[in-house]
Amino acid sequence: MLRETFQNIVNDIEVRKNLIKLKELLREDETKNSHNKEALLYLMAGDYRVFERLLAHEDAKVRKNTALILGELAIPSFLDLLYQSYQKEQQLFVKSSYLTAISNYEHDSLMPELKNRYQELIATQLTDENKKHLTEEIRLIEQLMYDSSDQKKHKFVGYECVNELVLLCNRNHIHITSEQLGRIPKKEFTAGIMVKTTQLKDVLAIRTYREMLFAVEGMKTVPNDVVAAAKMISDGTIYQFLQKRHKGDDVFHFRLEVKAKMDPEKKVAFVKRLATEIEHLSERKLLNSVNNYEVEIRLIENKEGKFNILLRLYTLEDKRFAYRKEVIASSIHPSNAALCAMLVKPYLMEDAQVLDPFCGVGTMLIERTNAVPAKTMYGLDIFGEAIEKARVNTKAADMIVNYINRDFFDFKHEYLFDEIFTNMPTTGNGMSERELFGLYERFFVKAKEHLKENAILILYSHNRDFVRKLANKAPYKIEKEYEISMMEGTYVYVIRYTT
Repeated sequence: MLRETFQNIVNDIEVRKNLIKLKELLREDETKNSHNKEALLYLMAGDYRVFERLLAHEDAKVRKNTALILGELAIPSFLDLLYQSYQKEQQLFVKSSYLTAISNYEHDSLMPELKNRYQELIATQLTDENKKHLTEEIRLIEQLMYDSSDQKKHKFVGYECVNELVLLCNRNHIHITSEQLGRIPKKEFTAGIMVKTTQLKDVLAIRTYREMLFAVEGMKTVPNDVVAAAKMISDGTIYQFLQKRHKGDDVFHFRLEVKAKMDPEKKVAFVKRLATEIEHLSERKLLNSVNNYEVEIRLIENKEGKFNILLRLYTLEDKRFAYRKEVIASSIHPSNAALCAMLVKPYLMEDAQVLDPFCGVGTMLIERTNAVPAKTMYGLDIFGEAIEKARVNTKAADMIVNYINRDFFDFKHEYLFDEIFTNMPTTGNGMSERELFGLYERFFVKAKEHLKENAILILYSHNRDFVRKLANKAPYKIEKEYEISMMEGTYVYVIRYTT
């Protein structure tokens, strides 16, 4: 298909249509792990004259798609030509395509001229006719300037400010996080905990919340209207909040996240319009950024049809799970693993000998040891890549775990374990329900070979019925069941082994 599409472009056959098709094929390299870029470069064999010709085509949409294709190819020799074409371009809706293409090149050499163009643009009177396209052009140049800047991003310094926080937690076990907050003022609600504190570092150390968001004093809600919401967001309150908690440049880069029952296309349009208005009304002290944002402005639709407004600060380093350098598709979220460990903490023994027969990338063992120190830990997995990744993560966590790339059902060991602590396999690993039940049956038989008298099994499982059927008869007894997520069907079990 690629060869035919390119040949049609060379032969001037439905050029605009085939350029669009070629652009989509090149973008498949990221989404479908294809190699269309390499194939196209091979076809051209260093002869790029067709694209040089098309950059001067009379059809503006041909010029636009040609520029975007050259951005995908990122051939260094085209940088100057792209910029010259950008300077000559008279159609405002096309100019942003050249800048998008240039963003894929090493473009520091263009910065003096781009900065001059930027000054021209921000001095230009915006009208209903030019506002959309000029604003997009300004935004893209700002992004190019930001990417080329030697300035550091903002540094968060607001640890001792009075911070109003929203900690999003597992809804079934909010109390686990609440208890760890101790005497810090707090109030539980449906999705988590609201906290007001000057002890931010103490809160950052808690491992069981999923996400930390900031409330801005004096701005709890905004209307569900682009202009009215933008006016409130840009009135200086959010900007002053950010300035007070950061060192660095005057400009903050943001992204918008809207959580609302809204048609997807209408939501995209709403977000774009709102971001543009915020940039304009804030006098570009708040700039929308696709990639290098420092703050997420999150709008959550409430029962009154307005938006609750919260901020997520990417300038605030979350070091809780910094060890997690590597993951695989089936990896448990570390806050879930930490929650499991804290739920079963009363049953865990210090200096225990612990076995994880399905260890994946090691998250369960690491979080178990963060809750209660273990003596010796073994992790097994049949998937060799997972074992290698587990070793990377465990080294980053500054822990010692003996990892073995082996099937649990072939595992032999000279001494017995106090504890099995594991995330049980699911059907998502390529097994049918029947095969998975068979694995559970074999697991409970095999586990007996490796457990001391009165040992415990801590199982995170998606299969409640399997556990209840197999672990509630001698020599096993379920001592505790915790529902983690009804929607996902996940539970944590404490099972006692007695002969």
